[in-house]
Amino acid sequence: MSATVFTIANQKGGVGKTTTAINLSVAIAKSGISTLLIDLDPQGNTTSGLGFEKKAGSSLYGALHGDENFTCEIKETSQKNLFLIPSEVDLAAVEIELGQKKDYLMQLKRCLDPLKNSGKYDAIIIDCPPALGMISMNSLAAADYLLIALQCEYLALEGLSQILKIVDQLKSAGVNEALKVGGIIMTMFDIRTSLSKQIVDEVTKHFSDLIFTSLIPRSIRLSEAPSFGQSIFEYDPLSTGAKAYSKLGQEVIKRFSLKKNA
Repeated sequence: MSATVFTIANQKGGVGKTTTAINLSVAIAKSGISTLLIDLDPQGNTTSGLGFEKKAGSSLYGALHGDENFTCEIKETSQKNLFLIPSEVDLAAVEIELGQKKDYLMQLKRCLDPLKNSGKYDAIIIDCPPALGMISMNSLAAADYLLIALQCEYLALEGLSQILKIVDQLKSAGVNEALKVGGIIMTMFDIRTSLSKQIVDEVTKHFSDLIFTSLIPRSIRLSEAPSFGQSIFEYDPLSTGAKAYSKLGQEVIKRFSLKKNA
């Protein structure tokens, strides 16, 4: 059985995308589901957030560049069942280089398909740069589902409509007709403010079938954990953030019927 590929994306930075990529991946892996997390953000915050250094030759740069003999490192993390393909600074150059290649939107899909069908992984989660450039477009072309991290803030719906429009354009162009919006993850929810509740209510009103019930809280502990190279489950397993991501992980597993490969 092939792995289910998720891309976590948003055209804005600071929406909890990388925090979600790390902690959702750990939550799924903790349930015994073999998970491959791919850091495609040149900033490499997912890589460092799991305690690894960015170094040349370890990422999918070669694959995106079109090198048929590319190699990348697949790291075992401290969490059982979770593996990582790290980032490196050279990925930043790919944004320019990809546009010069034939079938430039399909480069990532070509190199992911063998991993997807290897039988080693049940889920593959891609963390994208905070912009809808070439790397993010390649990620959407390779994905089965898009998960949108959406901050509980003013104008959130405007950004959401933009990314949904791009998904429709990619499907209409035949780039990935099977791509589905898998869900909306509400992040940085502040129970103390009426604005957070208003944003959640508004998104629920328009996208009740997409929004996850797990609300990721605005949390200092969630912000601190990556600087120690740890997920929230290692850094503070009893925190509200850990509980929220654990619940989200179970929602994702159930919604997409994720199962362990035999």
